[in-house]
Amino acid sequence: MQCVALLRLLCVRMKMQLIILISLFVIGAIAGKYSKEINEQKASDKNDNQVEFRIAKLNQVWEKAIRMQLAPVRLSELHSDLKIQEKDELQWKKLKAEGLDEDGEREAKLRRNFNIILAKYGMDGKKDTRALDSNRLKDHDVKDGDTFDDPRLDKLWNKAKTSGKFSDEELQTLQREFHHHKDKINEYNIVMDTVSRTEEIHKNVISPLEGDMKEHVVHKKHADLKQRMRDLNQGFERLRKITHEGYSADSEFKEPRVIELWEMAKRSNLTEVELDSLKEELRHFETKVEKHQHYQEQLELSHQKLRHVEALGDEEHIMRNKEKYNALAEKAREMGYKMKKHLQDLTNKISQNGLQHNEL
Repeated sequence: MQCVALLRLLCVRMKMQLIILISLFVIGAIAGKYSKEINEQKASDKNDNQVEFRIAKLNQVWEKAIRMQLAPVRLSELHSDLKIQEKDELQWKKLKAEGLDEDGEREAKLRRNFNIILAKYGMDGKKDTRALDSNRLKDHDVKDGDTFDDPRLDKLWNKAKTSGKFSDEELQTLQREFHHHKDKINEYNIVMDTVSRTEEIHKNVISPLEGDMKEHVVHKKHADLKQRMRDLNQGFERLRKITHEGYSADSEFKEPRVIELWEMAKRSNLTEVELDSLKEELRHFETKVEKHQHYQEQLELSHQKLRHVEALGDEEHIMRNKEKYNALAEKAREMGYKMKKHLQDLTNKISQNGLQHNEL
């Protein structure tokens, strides 16, 4: 009897130990799963809260553009423009802290550039009625050939297309020049609106000191407007000349932005040696522009392929194509920023050298 009782006692103890072991295992597994879920949630939160830019208003613009589902190339261009704006604003904050922008001229230019970005990508909260402010007649109907929202440009482009003076490649180059000129017209109108608003504010100044400061800013903006108008007139004359005569065999450059810089340099007071040096730098810059355009084309093709694969529903193919698309988008943004930074540096370099000439 004692043996039986002892055996029963041992069995009870073994069962208890087994229950305890199983309980510990289950608790450990649940705790591990809970810990993993928390870590994954933290990682997810970190990704969700990751910001693209160091300035809040630029992040707001970027997030709005994503919600608007801008086309991939447009989104890439916007990212580059915002990166340039971010760089300029951070530099300005440093200068302001050192008391180097007392007249507010740099701050006004930053606001103007920001407004240009908003208008350029349709995020300024306005319908684009700028074309109606041109010489367009009110009864002018939009036709298939009217691709530039400006009667003069549309007429000139249609003439170029039907002239027989251009190869397909030359027509593509010319079309890029026309679009570039259209962008310059839009920028001019935005700046003109900014000047008008500034003049309205200027009427309400109180102190004479504040009035002098604002007068200086308005004067600078008017000077900027005049220069932009001169550039527009010269740009249009160039387009008109090319349309009538075709591209010459000894054309220095093909890309609109490079051509504009070269024409600006030739009008400045640079010496022949400086012009030769600049020409070489512009050739390198044109190569950079062409490489950036190549990546933009690849990004657009990758986006089309991704949409096609998503329609088929193959998850493995979708993941693979999405990785390729994201890598191309990142590369296009990176190259876009470098290209636009180089463009900004070249423009400043030529403007500073040609300042005395332009003011004469």
